[in-house]
Amino acid sequence: METRVNQIELNGYNFQYRESGEPSAPPLVALHALGTSAESWDQVANALGDKYRVLALDQRGHGGSARIGTYTFELMCEDLFHFANAMNLERFTLLGHSMGGTVSYLFSETYPSRVERLIVEDTPPPFADKPIIVPAKPSDPLPFDWQVVPSILQQLNEPNPEWWLRLHDIIMPTLIIGGGSSHIPQNKLREVSELIPNCELVMIQDAGHFVHDDNLPAFLATAKKFLDS
Repeated sequence: METRVNQIELNGYNFQYRESGEPSAPPLVALHALGTSAESWDQVANALGDKYRVLALDQRGHGGSARIGTYTFELMCEDLFHFANAMNLERFTLLGHSMGGTVSYLFSETYPSRVERLIVEDTPPPFADKPIIVPAKPSDPLPFDWQVVPSILQQLNEPNPEWWLRLHDIIMPTLIIGGGSSHIPQNKLREVSELIPNCELVMIQDAGHFVHDDNLPAFLATAKKFLDS
């Protein structure tokens, strides 16, 4: 299936996104993890593109999108809002992994009427835990803006408690896919699934944090079953 790479201006900044499937098909927006890009969804988009118009966005500081220098989950949530409006997406299915999953929770809490269905891969919203040490910047060139790392880690270390308190505002059918043997505490995914009113939790054992890379068939089977239900 052909993947089209496009540029769009959002709120004065240039963003890149990848599009698969028929333009008339129901829209599905996919958000990637920290340090990756929209390209990480290509295999998923290829499989879902027979039924959906899959729009994978390079989030700020990543891939072909602007290196803005200022990075928060809230700003990424607003980027998604501007993207949905620019693409005339009244309602759409939202798929988010890791950092993109947290952005997806925030968006679904803030704009619940815009999200048809929500799929989050192996992440809860940030929660108070032992502090994460910000690593030193690698000397090698990176495919993303390094400034994203300290910015996002600061929010993981000082999470906004509202993000958990507002999980009950996520009213659309929701699927959380856990990777089993992941650095993400799987019990936290269970807690989230009990706070979202209409939520299903599926654990794909031994898939790790990048479920859709490490066990693509199980990820797709789980996602398709949910999307078709």
